[in-house]
Amino acid sequence: MSPKSKLLPTSLVGSYAQPDWLIDREKLAGRFPPRVRAQELWRVAPDWLEQAQNDATLLAIRDQERAGLDIITDGEMRRESYSSQFATALEGIDTDNPGTALDRSGHPNPVPRIVGKIRRKHPVEVANLKFLRENTDRAVKITLPGPYTMSQQAQNDFYEDEAELAMDYAAAVNEEVRELFAAGADIVQIDEPYMQARPENAEAFGLRALNRALEGIKGTTAVHICFGYAAIIHERPSGYSFLRQLSGCTCDQVSIETAQSNLDCTVLGDLKGKKIILGVLDLSDMNVETPESIAERIRRALPYVAAEDIVVAPDCGLKYLPRDVAFGKMKAMVAGAKIMREELGG
Repeated sequence: MSPKSKLLPTSLVGSYAQPDWLIDREKLAGRFPPRVRAQELWRVAPDWLEQAQNDATLLAIRDQERAGLDIITDGEMRRESYSSQFATALEGIDTDNPGTALDRSGHPNPVPRIVGKIRRKHPVEVANLKFLRENTDRAVKITLPGPYTMSQQAQNDFYEDEAELAMDYAAAVNEEVRELFAAGADIVQIDEPYMQARPENAEAFGLRALNRALEGIKGTTAVHICFGYAAIIHERPSGYSFLRQLSGCTCDQVSIETAQSNLDCTVLGDLKGKKIILGVLDLSDMNVETPESIAERIRRALPYVAAEDIVVAPDCGLKYLPRDVAFGKMKAMVAGAKIMREELGG
C-alpha cells in the first residue's frame, strides 16, 4: 500500500541522528546550527568523507525501514545543518569570508556573506536524492532550506532590497525542486523555520518568496515551520506567530510541531486544503514515548484535520538525539500510528 492510500502514513521531518564516527556530535551540540560549511565537525578525512557519508545514509535508510516508516529521507547525513549545504553552493556567496548574523536565539553566528546576485550554479541535492531513490523501494522525501529562511541567515552586502534577495533565493530553490522531482523525489519539503522566528518580514515578503520557490512545480510539496531544535531553543511559545498565513501557500503539506509545545490544535482548522505533517514526538525529552501517548497526540488533531489528511512525524529533525533514542522514538511513532489506524478502521 502506498503512502498516498495508507491512512496516517509515517515520515521523518528530514534529519536523523548522525553516527558518532561520522561527525563530532559533542562539538555539534555545543554550538548553534552551522549556517556555513563546518568541515571541522567531520571525523572522517576529506578523501574518505563521501564514502563515509554514503555508508551513514544507508544506515539511516535501513533504520527508518526497520522502524516501519512509510516515507523515507536520507537523514541529511551529508549536512552539518539543514541549510548549510545548499545555502553555500550558490553563486553570489563569498564562501571564504563568512559574515555574521543573529540566530533566532539572538546570538551572533557565522553566516553566508552575499557579495553578488544569488543564482543556482548547479544541482546541489540531486545526487543525494538519486542515492536515496536507488536504495529504498518506499516513497522518498528530500528537504531544502527555504528562500525566506536563507535570506534571514545571511549577511547581505549586495542587495538594497531584502525582498529582492528573497526572490532570488526563491528562483534558485525553484530550479532545484524541479530537478529533484525529475530525479525521482516523491515529496520535496521546504524548511522555513524563520517564518515563525521573524513573522513581520514573513508577512511582508516571505510568503511571496515561498510561493515563487514553488511556482509551476508538479509534485507533492511540503513546508516545515517550527520553533527551533529543542536541543538549542529551550523556551517554546504555546502557539505559532506565523501559521494561518500558510493557507495562502501553494504547497500541498504543512509540517508543524505539536508535542513539545503542547500546541492548541484548533489552529489546524485554518489550514483547510492542506495535508498536515503532524509532529507528535517531543524532542526535548530523552525518554521514548509510549505508542499510546503518540496515539493520543494524533487524536488531539482529529477534530480539526481529517485522518486522511495527516502524515505522522516528529516535531522537528532528530539530528541532535542519541541514536538509540531517535530509533526508539521512530518505532513508538509507527506503533502509535498503527493504534490509531486500527481505531479508525483504516
